Amino acid sequence: MNDEIFEKYIEAGAIASRILREGAKGIRIGESYFDLVESIESKVREEGASLAFPLNLSINEDAAHDTPSPADIRIFEKGDVAKLDLGVHVDGFIADTATTIDLGNNSLLLAASENALEAAIKKVRPGATAGELGAAVQHEIESRGYRPIANLTGHGLDRYVLHRAPSIPNVGNNKGTTLEEGMVFAIEPFASTGSGHVGEKSRVEIYSQISQKPVRNPAARAILEIVRDRHGLPFSRRWLTERKQDIALSAMVRSQTLHGYPVLADIAGSLVSQHEHTVIVTADGCVVTTR
Repeated sequence: MNDEIFEKYIEAGAIASRILREGAKGIRIGESYFDLVESIESKVREEGASLAFPLNLSINEDAAHDTPSPADIRIFEKGDVAKLDLGVHVDGFIADTATTIDLGNNSLLLAASENALEAAIKKVRPGATAGELGAAVQHEIESRGYRPIANLTGHGLDRYVLHRAPSIPNVGNNKGTTLEEGMVFAIEPFASTGSGHVGEKSRVEIYSQISQKPVRNPAARAILEIVRDRHGLPFSRRWLTERKQDIALSAMVRSQTLHGYPVLADIAGSLVSQHEHTVIVTADGCVVTTR
């Protein structure tokens, strides 16, 4: 971590924070998922930054990895709990942040994940462990009568790397990485009215390239050319324009050229809230880049 890298993390965080706050105001009953997400993603590009991953818009029991499809007709409905998870990068240095908007009567559920995030941030300092942060998250969520999602975690960040050590759990344990000055990671508590565990749905809208294998299919080659400059960061099916792209995507997942990210959801009928910030560990605590 030098001054130049630090400033790029700060710049990415400021852009992500500003756009997420403004974009979340567009979550209103009757509004289009597709239009909202396209608008927010466009604002990132207008700021001269890039998307670290497609904007996640996950509703109700869906916790993560949903984003509109190319012809999505879904709209926000009364009672929805809508999670917006935005990743921005400047020259590969990533800010990852999320918030939840309640279109029903779920303010306590939202407070659970938001207060859990703030409690974990207060624990960040060199010498603390990831397990201590997880314990703080778990306490805040369970004290309000909800369950933390135990099989989702926060994650370390690096240049063009969205998931690396340290893993920041949402439940307490006696293990985990000891934090060091200069570490960059996202803390993202999820509070649920359901089981506290997510499973995979069949819906997949987000992919990333995980190998450089040669491909012969013209549509597949065209897709890889479109995503080449992403350096392995995730992309959306919505960003592609190839006529036979779905066949090509499936083939590249089977050949392990691409990885697909299924929507992750708690039990049907449950509600999940999420809040997230990116932090840089400093000598006496941390800097939150996405305030």
